[in-house]
Amino acid sequence: MIKRNLLVIGLAVMLSACGFQLRGTGNSELAIKELDLSARDAYGKTVNQLRQALQSSGVNVHTGAPYKLVLTNEQESQRAATYSGGSRSAEYELTTVLSYSINGLNDTNLLNDKLEVRKVYVYDGNNITGASQQASQTREEMRRDLVQNMLVRLQLLTPAQLDQLQQKADERAKAEADALEAARRAQDETPQQSPLQLPIN
Repeated sequence: MIKRNLLVIGLAVMLSACGFQLRGTGNSELAIKELDLSARDAYGKTVNQLRQALQSSGVNVHTGAPYKLVLTNEQESQRAATYSGGSRSAEYELTTVLSYSINGLNDTNLLNDKLEVRKVYVYDGNNITGASQQASQTREEMRRDLVQNMLVRLQLLTPAQLDQLQQKADERAKAEADALEAARRAQDETPQQSPLQLPIN
């Protein structure tokens, strides 16, 4: 099921990148109309761009919304893909992983997931300034891809699905609380053994 969803998301992103839209998917509005949004880096570019994208998609982003999207971690890594010693040029692969969670009532965690974006750019050692600009531009493109991919993920969620996740989370929390209470009662009802008194010589 998860693999199938990921395949659908991947195809949708690839087709939209080519300018192709499936019939009936031209509307970027989400079924979720209210959402709180926060991030570890509250003033970071990713969370700001995502907030703007959500608002453009008809979502009322505000504190106190029934559900909260939390960008828990954003990690970037870089590795050399190819290297040419003679021309001092190299291809570098950038990877950004964005971990996120969706929380419900009483900050109950409903789901955790992550997005990953990879891109390759060419570093020209003979043009350091141009190479630096190329790397910066590639990072901006990756950030836009992350935001777009997040919107695709959110389009797959409906308020009814979130309500169902909330119900399951509440049931788990109640079961855990009942188990703790039962364990406490069992401990209270267990006779306590008197400490062994040693004779005093």
